[in-house]
Amino acid sequence: MRDNTDWDETFVEAKVTYHIEIDGTSILVRNVPARLNVETGERLFSPEIVEHLQEIVRSKHHPVRLIETPVYEYA
Repeated sequence: MRDNTDWDETFVEAKVTYHIEIDGTSILVRNVPARLNVETGERLFSPEIVEHLQEIVRSKHHPVRLIETPVYEYA
């Protein structure tokens, strides 16, 4: 097993697109501030950002735009 001290992780400040699916509906939130691990792509969000994302997703406001997205089953 590899010890976590064997490599250095590099995180950078970035703007990412956050995706969540609620009741079969995909929701995207663009330009979300995050700390991005350049090696793995892992995204870390501050508690304030998570709280704001939850407010956005729960809100009844109209989105900036709507997109049609093809959906496929992996079979």
